[in-house]
Amino acid sequence: MIENPSISVTILLACIILALGGNEVKCTRRDENASGVPWNQKVNNTIQVDVGDVYDCIDVNLQPAFSHPLLKHHKIQMEPSSLPLSISTKFPSIHAMPPTQLSLIECPTGTIPIVRNNKRVHKLAQAIDKVIRKDEQQEVAGFEYLDVLYGTRAKINIYEPKVKNNSKDLSASWIQIKGTQKVGRADGIGAGSWVYPSYSGDNLARFHVAWVDGLKNTICPDHDCGAFIQVSSSVGLGGRLKPVSIYNGPQYIIDVTIFKDPLTKNWWVSYGEQNIHIGYWPREIFHFMKDQCNYAFWGGYVQGPTASSHSPQMGSGHFASEERGKAAVIRNILVVDKENMYATPDARKARLVTTSSSKYTAKAYGDGYNDYGVHTYYGGPGAFV
Repeated sequence: MIENPSISVTILLACIILALGGNEVKCTRRDENASGVPWNQKVNNTIQVDVGDVYDCIDVNLQPAFSHPLLKHHKIQMEPSSLPLSISTKFPSIHAMPPTQLSLIECPTGTIPIVRNNKRVHKLAQAIDKVIRKDEQQEVAGFEYLDVLYGTRAKINIYEPKVKNNSKDLSASWIQIKGTQKVGRADGIGAGSWVYPSYSGDNLARFHVAWVDGLKNTICPDHDCGAFIQVSSSVGLGGRLKPVSIYNGPQYIIDVTIFKDPLTKNWWVSYGEQNIHIGYWPREIFHFMKDQCNYAFWGGYVQGPTASSHSPQMGSGHFASEERGKAAVIRNILVVDKENMYATPDARKARLVTTSSSKYTAKAYGDGYNDYGVHTYYGGPGAFV
């Protein structure tokens, strides 16, 4: 579901100390290509943020997507032609949660940040460790929808569920839309939080976007596979989300929108109430959702070689029945209709779904439906000890 060779040279960058949001940021000397960015793509700056993440600022027109064979003649779109419209843009203040923050990098205008990760060297032509095999295990808990849609918006409660360091499993708090032709043939795109130690090298909640190639059954996070075109010079994909929610304590959310541009047919991702445009998946890369989707999911999932047999936590690590402040929640779920308007999902075409109720559960928030969308609790301890 939700899933050439480099020439070694030495580049010396002037090292300076910058200030960014109160965090120490510095330019560093780089002696090897750990980000997977081809050396013919000029690195404008290299920036290190407070958790040790290192980002290379790459010319927006030379990012990995433009190495994709289907995008050789693609003309970059720097902003959507229009945004989904809403009769009311105000969400209820009751039980309001403050936003957690994405990693903000502030690359120079005309460049985008791409994270370096020594734990896994990017390979631009394929997904890393994310081919969905027959033995790949997955469990889900949340809210699913079977109807035509053109996007979705939701507020995702952010926790840091526990995932074993020595596993290749991940735990996600996620929104996803898919275009399904038949069983085993579905394009998909999604966004949200992953805790994925074998990918990021730590147990932190990190913001990711991902594309599912419906023909190859591969899941491509962020800039892997060269499928995602980023336009934001400040949002660091794969960066840490902070602060995160605490069980029976402060709660934090991210506000994410995925939608189809009605003019260009590209699929965009925006963040926050101000609709910060992060980037988009071009229409050319899709097989089954060039025009619309027919499935959506909001909630949590765990995936990996031992995700069912030795399941990690999901959400807060507590069952949905514990509700507000204790169970993870996705709220204000809206879909985008063919008129490019936000709408509440049709209750007749939606349902709660749980694949292993002894490990994870899902439950409607209040009556589940109101004028501000759909709300659902989800999560559980899995088999984590």
